[in-house]
Order: sequence, then structure tokens, then C-alpha cells
Amino acid sequence: MQRFIVLLSLLLLSAMAISQNTLRVFLENQPEIKSIEQLACTSFFTEKYKVMLEQPLDHRHPDKGTFLQRVIIADKGPDRPVVFITEGYNGGYSESANYINELSPMLEANQICMDHRYFGESWPEPLNWDYLTVRNAAADHHHLIELMKNYYSGKWISTGISKGGQTAVYHRWLYPNDVEVTVPYVAPLNFGVEDGRHEPFIKTIPGTAAQRKKIENFQLEMLKNRAKLLPKLEALCRDKNYTFRVDLDEVFDLCVLEYPFALWQWGRLTDHVPEANAPIDQLFEHLMLVSGPSYFAIEGHEGYKSFFVQAARELGYYGYDTQPFQALLTIKTAKGYLPRLFLPKELQVKYQPKTAKAVGRFIQSTDAKILFIYGEWDPWSASAFEVPQKQNFLKVVKPGGSHSTRIANLPQVQKQLVKETLERWLATDIQVP
Repeated sequence: MQRFIVLLSLLLLSAMAISQNTLRVFLENQPEIKSIEQLACTSFFTEKYKVMLEQPLDHRHPDKGTFLQRVIIADKGPDRPVVFITEGYNGGYSESANYINELSPMLEANQICMDHRYFGESWPEPLNWDYLTVRNAAADHHHLIELMKNYYSGKWISTGISKGGQTAVYHRWLYPNDVEVTVPYVAPLNFGVEDGRHEPFIKTIPGTAAQRKKIENFQLEMLKNRAKLLPKLEALCRDKNYTFRVDLDEVFDLCVLEYPFALWQWGRLTDHVPEANAPIDQLFEHLMLVSGPSYFAIEGHEGYKSFFVQAARELGYYGYDTQPFQALLTIKTAKGYLPRLFLPKELQVKYQPKTAKAVGRFIQSTDAKILFIYGEWDPWSASAFEVPQKQNFLKVVKPGGSHSTRIANLPQVQKQLVKETLERWLATDIQVP
């Protein structure tokens, strides 16, 4: 009987220890976590939580105050790897019950996604743009990783798409030992607010010469028909309640200049580009489909104003080639369009080239394992990271690929290369679809 009581006591103590080691209990015992909400999740994960993590506004000067940053944690088990999504924008999509990053099932991994600071639900009050920097964003990620490594013992893999890919690499630059592997998708490294490499890329790289000529002819035809098209644009903007910081003629010019970048970025087939002699309504509808005015409208970029602040300050962006259309444009130049159209009016930002240059030097010298993925015809590939031939790097460029290039849609040979590389770096089997 005494032996039975002792055994029962041990079982109870063991059960208590297990119950106290759950993710929920761990999160509840972290003073930096100010709220916890359980979310529905796919059966791939055991449980999922949205938490609000307290972060310093300025990690170098914690006395400047704090803000709450949204983090979504999908649990697979404390000993499994962690896929950490360094979202460059709003991470709210990861609250969806069915959302699974493509790396998570490949690695049978936990998944953590967080808003970038100053996006989604992660805004400081009062708003001060001074603290929206690459270093503070990377420190946000470092803080979370340090915290969650107290629960998760597996290997960490950081990843992000586009600006999120930039964010992942910039974090790796400042905290190279936080994760074992980084997988940035279609991530640019720009060296100016108007970098200068995207315009010649669009003129020479995507598609064939005939396809590029067809696109230019479409742009010319749009500008030649300004008198017929401008009333249509005005009616559309009135119907959508769009407002702008520039006049409608300039908005029309910018829609036409943006057109090839938008077309190639998302891999739209040039077969769908109307011929120059197509009916005027067809020309207008196609331009609005590919490069409409919402991008330039105050209402359209409201949720992305933080991005434009970062682009103007450290991340850079792209410009427009006006030369082929100069005689038909109402603007003399497109230079300086980003601050003129997108930055908060009260904000004066000077671009700081030292950040991108330092990251470029890091890539040339680091032993950090980074797998870069690009689409060949994506205009952002013009400013892709230049990667040295070293064992700790792999750069995969999908033939004819766009900004939507992912591991899942790579050709089989490239999928196999990705699989073998990740298996070698992580010393584990990878399941690539």
C-alpha cells in the first residue's frame, strides 16, 4: 500500500511538472508578455497564440519608453525547430487558422511570426518616427528569440519575403548567432532612395526584346491618348474617393511609368498586354488592372507609410526611366517622387547609405548560412544581394520567375538543390514538395 501511495505521488508530481511546462504556462510566466489570446489552428500545430510583447522603443535607450508588438506563435513541440518569420509589414495574416509557412512542414517546425514595428497592431503611442530603424527592428527580433529560446530547444530558421527578406538578412547582420539558417525570398539590397539599377534591368532583362517593346508601345499609346483617358481616371478616382498630393496629370504619368515594374514584378503575361491599336476602353482597363492609381493615393498607402519612411531612411527603393516618354509626360522628371507622394508631410528624412553598405560587407565576409531565392524577371532582382561563392551561401534564381517565387514553385532541379543544402546545413531530413 505504501509503495502504491509513493508511486501515485510520483505520477502526480510528474503530471504537475508536465502541465507547468506547456507553452501557455511558459507565456503566462513571462513579464514582457502583456496579453495572451489562444487562436484556432490547423491540425499541423498543437496550439496557437497571439501575444503582445513589450518592446523598448529604442533598444539602446530603454528609458525612451515601450510599445506592444504582436507575435503569433504556432506550437509543434518544445524540441522541434522554429521557423521565425521576420515580417517586414503587417503579420496579421498569420493569425489565420490555416496559415502555414512553406518551411514549417518541410522541417516539422514550430512557427513564429511578428508584426514589424510600426505596422499592423504594433504602433507606439505617441508616434515618433525616430525609432523606426533597422537596428531597432533587428533588436525586436533578437529580444523575442532570446525569450522563446527559454522554451524552444530546437534549431531556429529565420525567413521573410521581399521587405521581410531584407529584414531577415539585416537581423542576421546584427545578430548572426540568433539562428542557424536564414531563407530570404526576393529580398533586395538597395543603395539609394532611387537605387538606379531597376530602370536598366526593366529595359534589358525581363522577357524578350519583342515583349519589352510591346510594353513600351503600350505606355506610349496611353500617353498619346491622355485627353481621352484622363476623364476616365478622374471618374474612377472620384468613385473610389481617392485623393492625391499631386495633380491628376502627374498621377496619370506615374501610373504609366510604374506599369512595366508592376507587370514584371507579379509575372503577368505580356500576351495580355493590349496592342497599341486596341479600343481605348480596353487600354484603360488594362492599365488600371496592372498599375492603377490606388498605389499613389493617400488612402492607398496609409497602411504602408511606415515602409516609405524606412525606404527613405535606410532601405532604399526604385526610380522611373522617363527618357523614352519625355515628350508626352507632363512632369519634367520623376526624381524625388517617393518623399513627394508618400512620406508624412511633417517628416524630413535623409537617406543613410551606411546601413546597406555595412550589410553588403557583412555578406562578403560572414560564415552565416543564408539561402537566397529570387525570380529571374522580378525587377527587385536588379538589386539582389551579391553573394560570394562560399559553402555557407546558396542563391537560387528561378528562370522567368517573378516576385511570387517560392521553394514550392521552383523547377525540380532547384528544389532538390534547396533540399540538399538545407539538409546539410541543419543535419536533418527535409521534406520538399
